[in-house]
Amino acid sequence: MKIIVDAMGGDNAPDEIVRGALMAAAGGKFEIILTGDEVKILVSLRRLGYPAPPLGVTIRNASQVVEMSDDPTAAIREKKDSSMVVGLNLTRDGVGDAMVSAGSTGALLTGATLIVKRVKGIRRAALAPVVPCKNGKLLIIDCGANVECTPEYLLQFAFMGSYYAERVLGKYKPRVGLLNNGTEREKGTSLQIETYALLERASLDGSINFIGNIEGKELIMGGCDVVVCDGFSGNVLLKTLEGAATFIMSEVKSVFMRNAVSKIAALLVNRNIRVLRERMDPDKIGGTALLGISRPVIKAHGSSNARAIYSAILQAEAAVNADIAVKLSQNIDRMKIDAKSEG
Repeated sequence: MKIIVDAMGGDNAPDEIVRGALMAAAGGKFEIILTGDEVKILVSLRRLGYPAPPLGVTIRNASQVVEMSDDPTAAIREKKDSSMVVGLNLTRDGVGDAMVSAGSTGALLTGATLIVKRVKGIRRAALAPVVPCKNGKLLIIDCGANVECTPEYLLQFAFMGSYYAERVLGKYKPRVGLLNNGTEREKGTSLQIETYALLERASLDGSINFIGNIEGKELIMGGCDVVVCDGFSGNVLLKTLEGAATFIMSEVKSVFMRNAVSKIAALLVNRNIRVLRERMDPDKIGGTALLGISRPVIKAHGSSNARAIYSAILQAEAAVNADIAVKLSQNIDRMKIDAKSEG
């Protein structure tokens, strides 16, 4: 499988990006195409003990870089020889099976939409991060790509999230919930009320497993497998969960480091603490899938280290094997308000 990796995207580029790509290529399962400044990539390789790209790693030179401060649309249109745009073009042309980038989220979303293109009939692509919850994993869709949404957008997010949870996360008939400030069907603004009716209809005909409105407090307890929301609410939710996780791990460490007795107790439960830390580690997930794009594109977080890039490449592999774009194309009529109205 060929995975295109934007070597210049993110805070730790290119060294950590190259290191993560080498980890993936080492097993022989992946061919990695690194896009970016060839000289800088070669310098990184030499620092890691490789005088030349090893077997399974190739470089596509790109003279420009999309900076985090760049306007997303302007960057994609004007920096045509950037590592991100070169990678997206290669993805569109089928040179690689998927793309991973830790660069600007806005630019990657814009570029994926303009260059790789959305699945025909999908109104908006969505960011769908996976976070740990009590009984496994929770998919949040959308988490920031679409601040203003229509009921049809949310309907499509529900389908996209459901297919991804089923095919990538291994959830059987994933439970889809609509984020709201109460569980009653008449709760929320007109957006939630109208979306509820659409999701309920989709559930009745067996298209998705909609379980109704869900409050934020139920999510971390495993109340659903996929939570549907507009990008503004989803981003607030994601950042709150990330902050809560950081706070909890900090407090756990503080409790066990308080005195000699607690330090002894920490030694006794060290294995359990390590397991908890692993579950909360964002580097194990690696990135966020851009759902609705015709080919898999994975957004790795901006501060990605080598392990996170490696995990993002594994996530890209899973997305390729799941073939979500084909599944969406086959069911697109179920995701349109006009088509549902006619039924």
